[in-house]
Amino acid sequence: MADSLMLIAGLGNPGEKYKDTRHNLGFWVIDELASRWGVRSFQSKFKAEYALVPPDKAGGTGVLLLKPQTFMNLSGESVGAAVGFYKIPISTHVLILSDDIDLPVGALRLRLTGGAGGHNGLKSIIQHLGTPDFARLRLGVGRSPHMPADVHVLARISASERPDYEKLAKLAADGVELCGKEGLAKAMNTVNTRNPE
Repeated sequence: MADSLMLIAGLGNPGEKYKDTRHNLGFWVIDELASRWGVRSFQSKFKAEYALVPPDKAGGTGVLLLKPQTFMNLSGESVGAAVGFYKIPISTHVLILSDDIDLPVGALRLRLTGGAGGHNGLKSIIQHLGTPDFARLRLGVGRSPHMPADVHVLARISASERPDYEKLAKLAADGVELCGKEGLAKAMNTVNTRNPE
């Protein structure tokens, strides 16, 4: 089971205070996938909420859905624990979902490796896995002309903006499902050209 299990971790912060912030979009995508795949509940382990999805539900690949509950800056503790427990191959079977202020709202970028790009969650994961060679799907949240980046990502998404972010979460979930069907490398070309105008 371990060789075929895919870890999909959405980054965010725990608690109601952060539920509707841009920094929690990774959680949104995990919840969207859980809904599509018939996951009824999450369990607690690895300093996270997690669910195991059998291959027949997730398009042929067994999946571990993970929502770290460590707060963003310590996300690597959770991801590292799950990877170690299930002996998941990092470069081929780990996919991290995170917000990105350097992409416009609604844009997606799938990469198979890379730096943290100033994202503390990714920085922590690189540190705990000991390598930057894992796939990450970056979800565009843009920058605000009115507030610093750290305030922008932790600000609540307004009612008028919410449809755009809900659409982004669904688009990202489509991308994740494509990764499961076609493999990360092949899916990258499609995901990166499937952005809204």
